[in-house]
Amino acid sequence: MTKADIINEITETTGLQKRDVAVVVEGFMEAIKNSLLQKRENVYLRGFGSFIVKHRAAKTARNIQKNTTITIEAHDQPSFKPAKSFIEQMK
Repeated sequence: MTKADIINEITETTGLQKRDVAVVVEGFMEAIKNSLLQKRENVYLRGFGSFIVKHRAAKTARNIQKNTTITIEAHDQPSFKPAKSFIEQMK
């Protein structure tokens, strides 16, 4: 399902204008990105899941094509963890 599909489905179920729904969906996604990137805050959506920032420590790895050892720097990575109720519905 794409963002356009989500917008179309919300438009059909609510009867709102497509452009208004698109603005709300874009605003929702921007709010989540802003919270994760700039504020470094996790986003919790009860009954759906959590968008969290995971910190990955620096580590060494191997480049098997060149047979060398490389260092991967520490970095933050966005992640999604579904809620327990959401997982139960999927079963």
